[in-house]
Amino acid sequence: MNFTIKTLATAVIAFGMTACSQNSGTTTGAKPASRSANSTNIAVMACDASFQNVMEQEIAVFEYTNPQSTVLSMYLDEAACIDSLVKGRAQLAVTTRELNQTETAFMKQAGRAPHTTRIAVDAVALIVNKDNPLNELTMSELVDILDGKFKTWNEIRPSKLGDINVVFDHQGSSTVRYMRDSLLDGRTIDAKVFAQGDNKAVFEAVKKNKDALGVIGVSWIASDMNGAELTTEERAQALDDENITDIGFSNDIKVLRLRRDDSVDSYQPYQAYILDGKYPLYRSVYMINTGYSGTVAKSFYVFVTGWRGQKLILGTGVLPSTVRPRVVSLN
Repeated sequence: MNFTIKTLATAVIAFGMTACSQNSGTTTGAKPASRSANSTNIAVMACDASFQNVMEQEIAVFEYTNPQSTVLSMYLDEAACIDSLVKGRAQLAVTTRELNQTETAFMKQAGRAPHTTRIAVDAVALIVNKDNPLNELTMSELVDILDGKFKTWNEIRPSKLGDINVVFDHQGSSTVRYMRDSLLDGRTIDAKVFAQGDNKAVFEAVKKNKDALGVIGVSWIASDMNGAELTTEERAQALDDENITDIGFSNDIKVLRLRRDDSVDSYQPYQAYILDGKYPLYRSVYMINTGYSGTVAKSFYVFVTGWRGQKLILGTGVLPSTVRPRVVSLN
């Protein structure tokens, strides 16, 4: 990626490469990061930073229901996650791509057999400031923005706004790679691009800047339509209920609708539209495990890929691989 890195917000939040971080302690059941990383009761996971808020919920509930186990998490760019897994610094990884043949062969030669499962389908959402009059984009318009052909908002729709400031998390993120490879066929993004450091900073930049176009994983903008803020204990107990949380989007920003060029309808990244492919920007999320039976790594892998872990993902706005969302009609 060769675009110029700039700072859009005055206060830049540093990229969250939190090595072996525990949960923040704001939810019930969080544990202090005081155990030795050599303990057999500990697993280390390297997670793409795009999915930090998803996996922190998984860790919190897993540790609550397995009090003798600890999952230490590193939130990194995708390349660093793969590198950590391949070189044995982590037993688990969460990424948007599977291991390639070379990586798999290297690990098997070292006696570490990786097992991969798709755990979710994530949508890449486009968000703008609430004062931006734009409500939707076509896919060709989005490509023209990334290619630098559309430089101002007025070139897309009549608007008094200025330059289009495209806001990503950081240069090496899987979100940048997805937009470049899927939409631009590997071409350099030539738009006016700003790297904010992490997804939270992308959200805040769009919230504060009328000219910003944020590119962000859907879990960072999803919210419970009922306004529920659950503790870890309540979240763990809710996994045994039949009810499924209805997910909406934050009211602090506007989520753009996207329309394929051959379609008359446009869609926001709701789970049902990710499921049937109507929303066009989506990508698979994989969990890779190298832990053997009886280890915390294997137990956490089984938890995330099982019903309870999948239901937790459902509550984040991301589409789980095996648990299907309800379609709710609003009159």
